[in-house]
Amino acid sequence: MTGKVRRIAHLDMDAFYASVELLRYPQLKGMPVVIGGGRRREDDLLARLTAERPDEEWTAQTLHKIPLDFFPQLSDYAGRGVITTATYAARQFGVGSAMGLMKAAKLCPQAILLPVDFTQYRHYSQRFKSIITEIAPVMENRGVDEVYIDFTDVPGGQRQGGKVLARLIQKAIFDDTGLTCSVGVAPNKLLAKMASEFNKPNGIAIVQEDDVQTMIWPLACRKINGIGPKADEKLKSHGIGTIGQLAARDPQWLEQSFGKRTGAWLHAAAHGRDDRPVVTESEPVSMSRETTFDRDLHALKDRAELGALFTQLCEQVALDLQRKGYVGKTIGIKLRFDDFQIVTRDHTGTHYTADAKEIRRLAGLCLKRAPLTKRLRLLGVRVGALAKEDEIPAMSAAVSKPAKPETADDWTGQLF
Repeated sequence: MTGKVRRIAHLDMDAFYASVELLRYPQLKGMPVVIGGGRRREDDLLARLTAERPDEEWTAQTLHKIPLDFFPQLSDYAGRGVITTATYAARQFGVGSAMGLMKAAKLCPQAILLPVDFTQYRHYSQRFKSIITEIAPVMENRGVDEVYIDFTDVPGGQRQGGKVLARLIQKAIFDDTGLTCSVGVAPNKLLAKMASEFNKPNGIAIVQEDDVQTMIWPLACRKINGIGPKADEKLKSHGIGTIGQLAARDPQWLEQSFGKRTGAWLHAAAHGRDDRPVVTESEPVSMSRETTFDRDLHALKDRAELGALFTQLCEQVALDLQRKGYVGKTIGIKLRFDDFQIVTRDHTGTHYTADAKEIRRLAGLCLKRAPLTKRLRLLGVRVGALAKEDEIPAMSAAVSKPAKPETADDWTGQLF
């Protein structure tokens, strides 16, 4: 026992993808910028610059000199892509993550549109997380741009409720990367997550245990991480719009209305109670890859294109598994049709595998059980029931080893 007050921080990078792009293109700072629509292909931009402005020499080191009128605007976009993230200047127009780019173009046609660059985002993600663990080693990875940190026993973690340590981490990340982040510090993960949104961007918010009524209860129930649109709609149908109104409800009524487990959780969350620890390492439940098409594809008319994409997804999942040392037994598919209906199918085999060809074969069996009469908008492949490959007994022959790689052409046509 340390005798210290538990202090948990939630650190969220500010408009992470967009902020990384602004490091590359500082001339776009302060402007509405949207990231999405497709992945960046290396040197595409430099090739365009060279073709259109042959009298000038363009390299990765001269991107900051690109004139503003060269960048594509959202108003010129045509397709089915969605926004990955947007700068705060773009968000002021109502543009946000997961919004269709065509819809966003109506709200903010003048926004600059940039493709995503996941390689660069992962690079900066690793950098800022490495900085954090050098200062506060108990960190839980929650994705590419956010983490939980246990401040309790770290020097400065108790001072001013954790503000001193939060400010130190903010400064260290900015000095090394040029990126800003927002930090919420509270007695637990639930409250810290909410607090990190209070003073964005580049802000710090401190919540103490006795601040729940004044700082948390006035907030909408949707601010609780875990209350989605359907649950929120049901709460509102009972006249519950704020966390304070939720906290005032009888626990037994909540359990009767939402089920014993969910009702108990809603009561605890509304009172700011959360005992979850900061977990430094967690095993993934599954690994998946999916893609949304630029146009709706027909199972028969676009068979070759779908087959190649399906094979590519299986190969990507297999590489993810092999790179991280996992194998899985349950192979699944995800389909989203043109009417936005989602269908999933799973198949659990007798052997673990990380082999792209085997994943492709089993995923194909799942497809045979799926309705394919409507056009497809999205296709996904998932491998679940994971285990570490080195933990599967060798003598059991339970692992299907990766076979000799085959090309996408070898498999195209096996789909549908």
